Amino acid sequence: MKKQLRRLLIFLKYFVIVFFASSIFFVVLYKFVNPPVTPLMLIRLAEQSFGGQTVKLENKWISIDKMTRNMPLAVVASEDNRFFEHSGFDFESIEKAREFNAKKQGKKIRGASTISQQTAKNVFLWPQRSWVRKGLEVYFTGLIEFVWGKTRILEVYLNIIETGKGIYGVESASQSFFGKPASGISRGEAALIAAVLPNPLKWNPASPTPYIRGRQQWILWNMNNIGSLAY
Repeated sequence: MKKQLRRLLIFLKYFVIVFFASSIFFVVLYKFVNPPVTPLMLIRLAEQSFGGQTVKLENKWISIDKMTRNMPLAVVASEDNRFFEHSGFDFESIEKAREFNAKKQGKKIRGASTISQQTAKNVFLWPQRSWVRKGLEVYFTGLIEFVWGKTRILEVYLNIIETGKGIYGVESASQSFFGKPASGISRGEAALIAAVLPNPLKWNPASPTPYIRGRQQWILWNMNNIGSLAY
């Protein structure tokens, strides 16, 4: 029994060492090298394959300096208004979400994940909710905030976020839905892409529902409030 316990402790020791070493290695690597694929992309490919659907993965990378500044602004206005102010976690939004969810008593859940948290989850983790994944999300969020910085986090997010069925990143979204690169989309088109991010498998920025039009108008209004982004 003692021998088995000792082996278990040795295994756990090396597992922890390997995990932290490899996680730090890939975080540092992705500061300079674009992530080739994400866990969500692989999951969607498996779903398409086993579901008898056409296997599709469109992901064209574009530097944040080459896309129109409307796009990062639209996403920040839509997803994380205080992105450049917080250190990865927006505790003010977390408290507001907690109060909202308590009033709704589970009927409608409001999230408070920042762009940093969503980037950490998409690049390094799996989408299903659990306490383990949430704990790892906190760990990776802290790492990318420290190693990458805000501009790199925003750039990676804009390039790996799911924007449609088999479509990832704003460059692929711009070309698929509007027939133009992300360097040439209008303010309104950028707001439409941002508007569908909460559920890109349900909504299409090229065929917006009245609800998405309403979100677009709100995002445009908030873009005017923010003014511009310093990156």
